[in-house]
Parts: sequence; structure tokens; C-alpha cells
Amino acid sequence: MSKGLSLYKSYSFRDKDPVIDEVRTLLQDSGQSYKDVHTASGVSVGTLHNWFEGTTKKPQYATVMAVVHALGYRSKFIRNRKPV
Repeated sequence: MSKGLSLYKSYSFRDKDPVIDEVRTLLQDSGQSYKDVHTASGVSVGTLHNWFEGTTKKPQYATVMAVVHALGYRSKFIRNRKPV
């Protein structure tokens, strides 16, 4: 089974978007530093720091995907139910 990001349509977060925890796990599993990710993605070290240790609550989708792709993953949308 491959690892992927789970997006929570009905998740009601108060402090931080759960995607931050998902990306943090990908980063930790990769063994890369913030500097490595910055070099590969163009996302600043400061932005990464704010996601994981700072005050960012809702990172921009394009920025998240740049980091995810730099870590060697791709995004995929999967329908979990039939449309209404």
C-alpha cells in the first residue's frame, strides 16, 4: 500500500490544518532538512518553520504541493462516494 496524503473534507480543525501534520510526517520520514526541501521546492525555510513550529494555520495548496512533490510524492484525488 502506498503512502499518500489524506484530505479531510469534514475535519473541523481549530489550531492547524491537518495537512501540516501529514507533510511533517513526510518530511521526517524523508530525513531531509528544511534547507534540502527549500532547494528542491523553492519554498522558504521560514515558511516551513512557520508551518511546523510557528503560527501558520492554513498553508496555501500550491505551496503544500511544491513541498510534497519535492519530497517525492504526488497528489491524487480519489472519489470516495458517488456524486449527489
